[in-house]
Amino acid sequence: MTPNTPGSPQELADALAGVGYLADEGLATAGYLALRLGRPLFLEGEAGVGKTAFARALADASGAHFVRLQCYEGLDAAQALYDWDFPRQILHLRTVEAAALATGDRPDSAALEASLYDRRFLIARPLLQALERSPCVLLVDEIDRADDEFEAFLLEVLSESAITIPELGRIAAQHPPLTVLTSNRTREVHDALKRRCLYHWVEHPSFEREVEILRTRLPEITERLAADVARATRRIRELDLIKTPGVAESLDWASALAALGAQTLDPDLAAATLGAVLKYREDAERTLAKLDSVIAAA
Repeated sequence: MTPNTPGSPQELADALAGVGYLADEGLATAGYLALRLGRPLFLEGEAGVGKTAFARALADASGAHFVRLQCYEGLDAAQALYDWDFPRQILHLRTVEAAALATGDRPDSAALEASLYDRRFLIARPLLQALERSPCVLLVDEIDRADDEFEAFLLEVLSESAITIPELGRIAAQHPPLTVLTSNRTREVHDALKRRCLYHWVEHPSFEREVEILRTRLPEITERLAADVARATRRIRELDLIKTPGVAESLDWASALAALGAQTLDPDLAAATLGAVLKYREDAERTLAKLDSVIAAA
């Protein structure tokens, strides 16, 4: 995709580590194959395990432009592709009419209409941005939140790496963007989309890797605090919770503890900062009931 494309999964893992993202062997291999084969990469897993951060790190490591399309219910093609800047078009029209009135000339209607649909009046949304910027990493975040119709539309755009704008014609990517799609599995994504992608399930990191992530992203915390937070977070994940905390939450927890000047994790500090890692009252109550075992030393 770029002159900085790595030559092996290990080279990609090293490049990602250089921008602060620690990928395991499976994820690094999936990312490497997506780069080498030019295939979209579909990442699935629980929220907060690093799917979105992987796409951004991939762009940083490869030197590519980064474009993010955040999916949501009701997202349609116009919101994802392009739109016309109607206020600027109207202002242009009035300017031309005022100039014609001042000179006594009558503007050519066909030329005036054509000038209204010039590229300068086109607002590029994420998908068009990704086609026009090369090289590019396109993140289609939380595709499981979009509707089935948008999935079908996205499938067509990704397969062609081009769109046709009636007023301007066909716009094709010089080099197809590397597309990373993520899903928290709130619903099943259609097989037609998955078949066209390389697939990888992103697990919660091991204890050792999570400690390493905490130390890398938050160098100001002590190694003991990083280990305490990683251990406690892993034990919390084993509880019957509404929302299992991911790496993002363990980072928030460690950051909150560091802001309080903590060097280690004790029961009082854990109880006071539990809102950084758990977002439901029921989950907090279940954790508080077992707090001693959650933060106990290994």
